[in-house]
Amino acid sequence: MTVIIAFKKPSEMTNDVAGALGFPASWSFDNFAEAMRVTDFWRSLGNSLLLTGITVIICILLHSLAGYVIGRKMAKLKVFKMSYFYIVSGMFVPFAVLMMPLVKQTSQIGIANRFGVIVLYVVFFMPMNILLYSGYLKNIPIALEEAACVDGAGVWQTYWKIIFPNMKPMHATVAVLTAMSTWNDVMTPLVIMSGSDVNTLPLAQLNFQSQFGTNYNLAFASYLLALLPILIFYIVCQKQIINGVVNGAVK
Repeated sequence: MTVIIAFKKPSEMTNDVAGALGFPASWSFDNFAEAMRVTDFWRSLGNSLLLTGITVIICILLHSLAGYVIGRKMAKLKVFKMSYFYIVSGMFVPFAVLMMPLVKQTSQIGIANRFGVIVLYVVFFMPMNILLYSGYLKNIPIALEEAACVDGAGVWQTYWKIIFPNMKPMHATVAVLTAMSTWNDVMTPLVIMSGSDVNTLPLAQLNFQSQFGTNYNLAFASYLLALLPILIFYIVCQKQIINGVVNGAVK
């Protein structure tokens, strides 16, 4: 339905299901061109790529390191086990509860912008990512770290040269899950960057909705344009994400 409506002219739209599912008289890309103009597509795409790319990189670097420390230590020290449960409990806090305090706090400290959105994303995705990383660490024998210690490697060298490369499947899993959530998110940039002229692709979709109706032809064309980049990214990484989730969950 999305594809068919995206290629239809507004004059071909009807209010019944048969009209929505009927093929267009002529397949045209005019809706896509107009949708790109209305949403300022390339600028919105750049903002989405910037937010998503930086968030993914920071999440992989910080969350893998935190997951490594907590995962290796929580069986021995209660403070790390409590830290693990405290962080993971953040998965159960709905965004609606945090929304108004975050709007006020980000405004007060001057980060009601793209930087503030990235910081919030890094915090929001921490519970799930640490859960995945700490679970995946059970796949990596601790004997590797002991051997590196015997060879004279410090903790920092052991992590970056041995542990971090061995977590590549989980890096791909975290990257895809984080990228999809960041790319598709509307509420965080909407409430944090409201009043600015910075739009992400999902946020730009709101241009097609007004008080009196929705231009479905342009909206569906724009949805397809916004879907393509993250869909391609997922297809490229689908093998790694499946391996990472299975290994991290079963072990």
